[in-house]
Amino acid sequence: MDELFSRLEAARTHTGTEGVLLRVLKLSEEVGEVAEAIIGATGQNPRKGVTHSWEDVQAELCDVAVTALVALRTLTPRAQEVFDRHVTRVRARPLEPGPVQG
Repeated sequence: MDELFSRLEAARTHTGTEGVLLRVLKLSEEVGEVAEAIIGATGQNPRKGVTHSWEDVQAELCDVAVTALVALRTLTPRAQEVFDRHVTRVRARPLEPGPVQG
């Protein structure tokens, strides 16, 4: 990820807070492309029919993951450590709902 991050950093035109915000906003664009691919894979647009495959959906989901990791790396040079720690917490979450508190 660091190599990809370095390449993207070298080409970046916006820095500081603006650059961080644009990297995070890029996620919305990528998620929209996932939605477009799902709509295309299921033929939900009657004017277009089937325009994508489930492999396209997989590729778009990978783009979302990469974009999120690049945004995280933009926020901290310890992105891998932060991500690993978060995954550990997610794994520890119970699968069943807890008791209702009231």
